Amino acid sequence: TKFTIDVSAPATDGIFDVAAFEKYLHDRIKVDGRVNNLSDKVSVARAENVFTVTVAPNTQFAKRYIKYLTKKFLKKHQLRDWLRVIATTKAAYTIKYFNIAEDNAEDDE
Repeated sequence: TKFTIDVSAPATDGIFDVAAFEKYLHDRIKVDGRVNNLSDKVSVARAENVFTVTVAPNTQFAKRYIKYLTKKFLKKHQLRDWLRVIATTKAAYTIKYFNIAEDNAEDDE
């Protein structure tokens, strides 16, 4: 199974550290209940600003776990107030900015 995380929007603006996120995923993903146990069951690859987490068959791995780790990374780097993780397809997430313009329009009324 392949899961993708697209971080191109904040990465091109320079507020998202792509290399640090890749290291965070490598260090934090748990396989069989243990950290640093990726071996050949789970691999994390990066192409430009898109991450691919490939999971071997017969390995239990929830898509929601990737979202959880991504949100923890954003919170750790104080980006959680500006960025959010959105599911775009069944096996993909995208990190986008909150739409602040709509919030301001509601406050004016």
